[in-house]
Amino acid sequence: MRRVDVGKDVIAVAVRLPGDGPDGRQTVKRMFKTFYGVLREAAGWLSSLGVTHVAMEATGICSMPVCHALLEHGNFGQVLVCNAGHVKNVPGRKSDLADAEWLAHLLECGLLRGSFIPPTAIKAARDVLRYRTKVVQSRTSEVQRLGSVLQDAGIKIDSVASSIAARSGLAMIEALIDGERRPQVLADLAKGKMRVKIPDLELALEGRFGGHHALMCRLHLDHIGLLDEMIARLDAQVEAMMAPFRAERDLLITIPGTGALAAAAIISEIGTNMPGFFPGAAHLASRAGICPGTHEPAGKRRSGKRRHGKRAPAAGPGGKRPGGGPPPGLPQVPLPPARHEMGRLPQPHRQEESDHRRRPRDASHHLARPGRRRPLRRAGC
Repeated sequence: MRRVDVGKDVIAVAVRLPGDGPDGRQTVKRMFKTFYGVLREAAGWLSSLGVTHVAMEATGICSMPVCHALLEHGNFGQVLVCNAGHVKNVPGRKSDLADAEWLAHLLECGLLRGSFIPPTAIKAARDVLRYRTKVVQSRTSEVQRLGSVLQDAGIKIDSVASSIAARSGLAMIEALIDGERRPQVLADLAKGKMRVKIPDLELALEGRFGGHHALMCRLHLDHIGLLDEMIARLDAQVEAMMAPFRAERDLLITIPGTGALAAAAIISEIGTNMPGFFPGAAHLASRAGICPGTHEPAGKRRSGKRRHGKRAPAAGPGGKRPGGGPPPGLPQVPLPPARHEMGRLPQPHRQEESDHRRRPRDASHHLARPGRRRPLRRAGC
């Protein structure tokens, strides 16, 4: 049994072998650098010791080179990448070698469960799709910055058009950058359905657009164009990577509200060999973090909030659920009013009671009740 504590620059390795220790075992500990050549030597050293099972903490991207080196250059029966929150050591005994020895002991006892490690092709598609999501988010932020510059200049295109990044909006912004300031000329650049809004556009395009606004808009438009080219290249790469999984993606597209990109994102996150990693739908929902937790101390069932699982399977490539709402064709069931809203419902009888209670009283209510004696105040109190 072998356990690896993973860091960015150094890994701690603990190997449990048969020996004359207290529990019939001896532990061999070593430190290795995380250079790939050194990791290859570490995998060979472990194979020479007869190690069959390996466990390591999931420490983000730093754990992936170690995992790949062990899988490619080691002869191990099982390599587990475990959730770090599930393998915490006793407080006060924190060190890399102590953690490595602790996980080696847990692995030998069979108390560790590995995370889902996708095959190489699935992992590559996941990297591309996740980066595409970041690029799309960057483009959205850049469009918002462009809108802020126009707002500062008093140009209200987004108050009339649904988007400033559409063809009509971009044409007007380009004309503003080139020096055109006449609202009638700018509004006449509207295309398609936007031409019916020309009178409103003439009012929206009158502002105080200056030289520094033109410079910033030019830079924002250049950045948006670059991001559009990046998204197009990533889309082409995704199509090439999904070629071996064409049948699975076509099957996922049949789900209402799921498009080609959303189907590719699902495949990249959970793979295509579902029974090999997730025994049932409940396990997959738990990994995605969309099922309630279990909190039952002392035999009492309490509210269990959702855990922070891998939310990417529950969302599309844009970060939202594919389709953005309930599947089409299903009836819209009205939700019951929230608890804080139920208390605001009109209640005439309670209103009458509250009015009666707020009715001014006469001076007799200040007198002491029969049988009740008020404490006397002392002089000077």
